[in-house]
Amino acid sequence: MKLAANSTTPQIGDNISRQTLFWLLITNIAVLSPLFDKTTPWTLGICAICLLWRVGIYVGKVAKPPRFLVTSLAIGAATTLALVSKEIGLLNALVNLLLLGYALKYIEMRNQRDVRVVVLAGYFIIALTFIDHQSLLNTAHLLVVTLINTCVLVTLYQDKHSLKHTALLGSKFLLQSMPLALLLFLVLPRFAPLWLVPNMKEAQTGLSDSLAIGDISKLTRSTELAFRASFTNAAPINAELYWRALVMENYDGITWRQEEGIKKLQKDALLFPPSRPSPALMLNNPALISREDKDAAKQGKQNNKPSLRYQVIAEPSHQPWLFGLDVAYSQDDSVVNMPDYRLLALRNVDQRMSYQVESWPKAKMDLRLSALQRQINLELPSNSNPRTWTLAEQFKTQYPEPKPRLWAMMRHFNTEPFFYTLTPPPLGPQQVDDFLFENKAGFCVHYAAAFIVMARATGLPARMVTGYQGGEFNPQAGYYSVYQYMAHAWAEVWLEGEGWVRFDPTAMVAPDRIEKGFDAQFDPALSYLQESPFSSLRFKSMPWLYELRQRFASIDYYWSVWVLGFNQDRQNQVLSGILGDVTNTKIAVFMGLCISLIVLYIAYSAGLLHFSTQGDPISARYQQVCNRLARHGIKRNDSDGPNQFAQQIIEQYQHSAPLLCALMHTFTQSYVALKYQDLPADAYQAHLTKFKAAAKQLNWLLLRAKVKKKFTLA
Repeated sequence: MKLAANSTTPQIGDNISRQTLFWLLITNIAVLSPLFDKTTPWTLGICAICLLWRVGIYVGKVAKPPRFLVTSLAIGAATTLALVSKEIGLLNALVNLLLLGYALKYIEMRNQRDVRVVVLAGYFIIALTFIDHQSLLNTAHLLVVTLINTCVLVTLYQDKHSLKHTALLGSKFLLQSMPLALLLFLVLPRFAPLWLVPNMKEAQTGLSDSLAIGDISKLTRSTELAFRASFTNAAPINAELYWRALVMENYDGITWRQEEGIKKLQKDALLFPPSRPSPALMLNNPALISREDKDAAKQGKQNNKPSLRYQVIAEPSHQPWLFGLDVAYSQDDSVVNMPDYRLLALRNVDQRMSYQVESWPKAKMDLRLSALQRQINLELPSNSNPRTWTLAEQFKTQYPEPKPRLWAMMRHFNTEPFFYTLTPPPLGPQQVDDFLFENKAGFCVHYAAAFIVMARATGLPARMVTGYQGGEFNPQAGYYSVYQYMAHAWAEVWLEGEGWVRFDPTAMVAPDRIEKGFDAQFDPALSYLQESPFSSLRFKSMPWLYELRQRFASIDYYWSVWVLGFNQDRQNQVLSGILGDVTNTKIAVFMGLCISLIVLYIAYSAGLLHFSTQGDPISARYQQVCNRLARHGIKRNDSDGPNQFAQQIIEQYQHSAPLLCALMHTFTQSYVALKYQDLPADAYQAHLTKFKAAAKQLNWLLLRAKVKKKFTLA
């Protein structure tokens, strides 16, 4: 619908200035930009319609939309969301509903009150974005979005200034809010969430609770970061970095799955967290161990190395499992220590999660095995892999003792022509038979699965463990980065007197993969970089770019540790360093003092608070410079005017101190203009800026000369 020529101006800015409308156009895109990945196509379409209509209003081509159009868009938006809410999840549906409400309110704005509502909604959307956008880059992005949103408010009250002035004033407001934000960050207690975030229906990343032969092969093509870990004491070597994530005991001949009892414990962990004693408690309190296991426990204590203490920062995976080295134990309230020696988050890891872990590398796992556990870890599908059963019987006959038998199985992978590859040939219904006797080519899951089946066939309880192996060390910040392509699977076999013992057949076929890392075995360009043309991991081949990447990663890591990982314990440490003994009274006094200072500063900056000064500030600044010159022997007589005094200095020091003369000339000219000339506003502001700058440089020059104890001033 076109506007008549005489109606264009009122439509553009009845109560809203053109500059406000311009900033609103930028704000609409900026506020929506961090949540593009959460929006449905219908939401994006309606938001685009609203934006284009507002552009038409701004350039004077269309009028404000009629009510029935806005109502129709709202009904259409609600209907489409109702239809797809089950597919995208409740929280995503609510996010889309909020974005649609923001866009529809944006299109039907008619006065400044509507603008304020849109700005407040924008702040709410920005805060909502922090639910799962907490990295340093995302935070910087959201700060820019916040600045743009603030500039809209600025233009409501100062609409005649330039865009640069508006942006600077908005930045000033944000900077003034930083001290209060920092104070609240330091002082407010860290409470657990009072509600559960609804399911986001995000695509899960990383390991799954079921494992088929090809699953980990898919992960080896992913460059996504899984987690980072930093050790308090000396870190283990790469060959010892087995990051436990999942334990799978049920096997149907094709797929490995978690045992149903463990899955139920995991499901009920929020209400009834399972308990597992700390390895330190078991090693140091023999009374907690049955009599028949005391000797084994004491032996474990004698052989135990010092524990490993480290912090893990897990990336969002939308799954509950966490990562730790054997035998891992965490005292964090948000972490559950599962009976199968895994670490589990009470809620899905939908945002970066930091937790502390302590591991005992030589501690025993399950020195006693229940009859049910033994049965579960001995089960094999009937009539499957008969040739593997025959081979296992040969090992059992030749090696009656369990440990020699297991190592004979391990050597079998080393002596026979097995090949480690990420692209093995396909397998038939008898997967293990095909692998062991036909293809003899595979990756970690093939070898672990074949080893476990042979161990079970000889009467030894065995299970599959999945997680990650190795890590990329960052020397800049001293932490390990573990990526999805480092996903790995290995076997655990239960032995009398030793409990669950790790066996990794991959180490027999591809020792470099375990000892030196993934890159020592596979070409990155043919594995995890093949589907990631823009990954920063490509910089490994360019030393200076790789070092730059490491530095940026270190900054992001410190952000995660000190900001996202700022928990109750760290908060208490910081407050103890400031206040000593932390009490409610001290915290209240500290907050009151800080808030008072912040309020005074804001009131002074806004011109609401004035401090009395003797004389006018321009004369005071001029006299201050004259006093400093007098301390260097350059005295001004009472009868000398400003220009005369400056001329005397120039004549005396034009050769020995030219910089002093140049600054004094500028300083005096601006002073005379400010004091004795009737200047327009722009000229007054320009002279005031020059005057302050020259005074600052003169003071610094004279101070430097005093420190050097000689009057060079060149």
